[in-house]
Amino acid sequence: MPRPDFRRDTAVAAAVRAVAARDGVASTTRLRRDGHSRHYLAHAVERGALVRVRRDWVALPGADAELVSAATHGVALTCVSQARRQGLFVMSEDRCHVAADPGARGGKPARFVVHWSKPIVPREVGALVDPIENVLALVATCQPHDAALVVWESALRKGLVDAQSLARLPLPASARALLAEATPFSDSGLETLFAARLRWLDVRIVPQAWIDGHRVDFLLGERLVVQIDGGHHVGSQRTSDIAHDARLMLMGYHVLRFSYTQIMNDWPAVQDAIARAVAQGLHRAR
Repeated sequence: MPRPDFRRDTAVAAAVRAVAARDGVASTTRLRRDGHSRHYLAHAVERGALVRVRRDWVALPGADAELVSAATHGVALTCVSQARRQGLFVMSEDRCHVAADPGARGGKPARFVVHWSKPIVPREVGALVDPIENVLALVATCQPHDAALVVWESALRKGLVDAQSLARLPLPASARALLAEATPFSDSGLETLFAARLRWLDVRIVPQAWIDGHRVDFLLGERLVVQIDGGHHVGSQRTSDIAHDARLMLMGYHVLRFSYTQIMNDWPAVQDAIARAVAQGLHRAR
């Protein structure tokens, strides 16, 4: 039986911990710079403690597939893909969005949407994810205005960035426009989308208005209440909502209630119903 090599085992374990500390995927150049020898990294790969995903990259077995893919192709996750990974409200993501060095243009897999633009905040060589400022700047130029606004307000609401810091950056015009419009006060991405799509009505829209001791999602004018039902509006919650609707109507309010699916997938019908209610003056106090 071969004698245990405690020095080797300790070095391999240290390398594995270092890779784990980098979300499970790391550059071997960075690891060697931090004191992990090429010999012990190779041994970790031989033992299966690490897997080689590219000549200069290793990962833990079962590491985040998106990070592994980014390392494999020499790109950084960005735009709506990184926004989604950070828990921001993203309306849609057709393919994985990545950033690549504009000075090293080359072929990338067709499944990627590749952003070649120079980053707003310098991106570390070998970085697998973009800083939030770069993510928002690319979202502003890549996505339709409403979809981009949802992401921006989601980031502000979560405190991932603040408006003052963003204002000091060399943002493109589309990002400047979003910065001027975005606020951190919307309760959800769905509410951001709703308000943005109805600004053309030229009717006061108050989100999260308090009426009769309860919050309503939106109050249009003085009397038109719009409620948006998420997946939790079932059972006792649904019963409570119906009872509150009845009280509101007895108080002289008009209530329109829509589902998440309607807002996201059937917006023309939702907009038409609200526009007709406004045309009938249901938003005005009698």
